[in-house]
Amino acid sequence: MIRRFLRYYKPHWRLFAADMFCALIIALSDLFYPIITRKIINIYIPQKEIRLVVIFCSVLLLIYLLKMVLNYFVQYYGHLVGVRMQADMRRDVFKHLQGLPLKYFDNNKTGSIMSRITNDLMDVSELAHHGPEDLFLSVILLVGSFAIMASINLWLALIVFMALPLMIAFAAKMRTKMSAAFTQTRVEISEINANLENSISGIRVSKAYTNTDYEIEHFNESNSRFVLARKNAYRAMAEFSSVTGFISDFLNVVVLISGALFLISGQIDFGDFAAFILYVNVFLGPIKRLINFVEQYQNGMSGFKRFCEIMETEPEKDSEDAIDIVDVKGDIRFEKVSFSYDESRKVLEDISFEVKAGKTLALVGPSGGGKTTICNIIPRFYDIGSGGVYINNTNIKKIKIKSLREQIGIVAQDVFLFNDTIYANIAYGAPDAAPEAVYEAAKLANIHDYIQSLPDGYDTIVGERGVKLSGGQKQRISIARVFLKDPPILILDEATSALDNATEQMIQASLEQLCRGRTTIVVAHRLTTVRGADEIIVITDEGIAEQGSHEELLCKNGIYAELYHSQFKRSGEGISEQLS
Repeated sequence: MIRRFLRYYKPHWRLFAADMFCALIIALSDLFYPIITRKIINIYIPQKEIRLVVIFCSVLLLIYLLKMVLNYFVQYYGHLVGVRMQADMRRDVFKHLQGLPLKYFDNNKTGSIMSRITNDLMDVSELAHHGPEDLFLSVILLVGSFAIMASINLWLALIVFMALPLMIAFAAKMRTKMSAAFTQTRVEISEINANLENSISGIRVSKAYTNTDYEIEHFNESNSRFVLARKNAYRAMAEFSSVTGFISDFLNVVVLISGALFLISGQIDFGDFAAFILYVNVFLGPIKRLINFVEQYQNGMSGFKRFCEIMETEPEKDSEDAIDIVDVKGDIRFEKVSFSYDESRKVLEDISFEVKAGKTLALVGPSGGGKTTICNIIPRFYDIGSGGVYINNTNIKKIKIKSLREQIGIVAQDVFLFNDTIYANIAYGAPDAAPEAVYEAAKLANIHDYIQSLPDGYDTIVGERGVKLSGGQKQRISIARVFLKDPPILILDEATSALDNATEQMIQASLEQLCRGRTTIVVAHRLTTVRGADEIIVITDEGIAEQGSHEELLCKNGIYAELYHSQFKRSGEGISEQLS
């Protein structure tokens, strides 16, 4: 995992190298003050060389001015390296998410995924900048200060150095505990984000059912779990920080006593003792940096670990011999298809049917029979367990996924519009289309005149999920989107089920025009969408129960006829029964 992390430095190695060089000069600058102090106390003050004292202090001031400039570079450009690495990771994970199968999104909450892309990578960015810098500075200062202390008095230097192995051993012991605690914190904050996303998206439902108290209680539960997880993380960090801090303080006492004894015995002089005390502080500085680095490392790497979990999720893949499909007529054939979302229950089992090019097939029946599943299988949103699905006599597994989906247009019950302009939402069907083509698609969907009546016309922002538009308006925009795409295969998955009768009749004319000349599969919610179909399949939990035209199925006097007559009795016209 660390090797994978280090690969993200490669595109920015020049800026990173400059940052590390500046950090090196800063570290060396910190070693000068004790040396000059020692010379002034031991040589220049006893000899009353005021001029040399002024010269060396001036040199020291110049060094600190240089250090100020370098600190600016490290703080600014060093953070820039981290931000750019974070952007690269976010780019990679977003690109990878686009290729993941729908099953991944079925099993992972949106808020949790967002947390991994935002919060987790923010801490990774901080580690990317401060981690190598702190480690590098600490090594330089530890080695440099110890070497100079050893040149002053080796035995006193060894006494100081004895504290380092103790700290390293203690840090290694605490590493596992801190890693588990920080990882759990990540999990809980992602749960909070997931709950927030869910509650905000469903705010209308919450208000409608006056469930504000319930939502607050539900949020407080996850918030309390986060507090507990964070408390455990900080407890582990407090144990580590307090013990290592005590070792540092204890070291100061040891050096003070040892130095006093060495001074009394005549083994060092006052200048050496003063310089030694200063170097002890230089020596302890990087140790404190390392303590902070351990916390930062655990924080950053726990975030990077969760980033890697997404990146290691297997994306959708074309088979090695997959081809681009061209000249699609629209023939669709299912041969003994079986499918299940999990191992507990099969949704489809041994399903076979065929739709000829340009014909319309309607799927009707009770909820849970697998109608929507069939619609999801054709564009390979989910892969089947056994059997085969063929388009133009080619198994869809032998067709490149992008090429396959380019041939299919989908109008679903739950219309999703992006929080963008009406123009952008229609143009999503063919982003490179000319404006005239977008306007023509809107006209075909009978939405152009309404758009033109708006103050901002096609530049009107539709709001999140199209909240500023009515259900019928959203549906017509989604139809315009498919008109613009102009695919040979069309899937209407309960496209009018959420609309009232008057709106449905307006939409139906657009749908009939959209279906003309295309192979169409309709999941029926109202019988007005199936009576004119070339073939109707009744699907139940047992599979395909009946198959035929509207008239043929009525003559069979089976499930379809029962549904139809039940509907006829309710409406008096036989056109408004809802098949759930």
